[in-house]
Amino acid sequence: MSILKRIVKVCVTAAALLLLASCASPKKFVYLNDMEPGQQYPVNTETVTIVHENDRLDIKVSCKNPELAVPFNSQVGAYRLSADGGVTAAGAESLEQGYRVDADGNIIFPILGKISVAGKSLKQVSDMIAGMIELHAEGGYIRDPQVSIEFLNFKYTVLGAVGSKGTFTVDGDRITILEAIAKAGDLSKEARLDRIAVVRTVDGKQEIYYNDIRTADIFMSPTYYLQQNDIVYVEPKTKPRNENAWQFTSLIVSILSLGSSLIWALSGTGIIGG
Repeated sequence: MSILKRIVKVCVTAAALLLLASCASPKKFVYLNDMEPGQQYPVNTETVTIVHENDRLDIKVSCKNPELAVPFNSQVGAYRLSADGGVTAAGAESLEQGYRVDADGNIIFPILGKISVAGKSLKQVSDMIAGMIELHAEGGYIRDPQVSIEFLNFKYTVLGAVGSKGTFTVDGDRITILEAIAKAGDLSKEARLDRIAVVRTVDGKQEIYYNDIRTADIFMSPTYYLQQNDIVYVEPKTKPRNENAWQFTSLIVSILSLGSSLIWALSGTGIIGG
């Protein structure tokens, strides 16, 4: 019976070791593992940031004569330019910071009134407002106005196998997918580096892009630079719990079956029992 006890002990030990091996999943990530020192890799810099509903924009107008741009830079009340160049105020209600894009895709801009901006890039909005100011200022009142626009609430969301899921805000309008993952506490040990999705709103519809951050190809991805309201989803590599339970059961059954076979074989040789 001593040999039988040894066999049982070996089987139990093997089961325990296999179980520990199956549960262990050390975090061994290698980002950009095909990059070589001294080599240069192109980056997709053609990303166009699009304005959406509920965005908040910081818009500043400048020109050679700064005082002439004052009416266009005020968010308190409305201003009117008289024929002789005078500035008059109409109303003084306090507005929240920045210009919020309403549900119809419009902003209310001083003097110019309602402007449709949703679906346009920041550059398109900037050029449009500059053109409207020139048209409004007949007789060359303001020539070559410069319009700068930035997001005040640029945000993105990170979900899935990361350290800290949530919605994050950014100063300005430029952040890469790698920076976004870092801000979310990096990838967890369950993350798949080859299945990092970005869900983006394009023309009112949702589109999904998959990225593999193991290679330098990520630099040329259309989602390397995130856009306003992008959702980054890091797909986990773990399988559903019920599937893991089935695999564990199969493992135990296999070990027990192996132990039974060994005992039967040894019994047949007369080493056990008799």
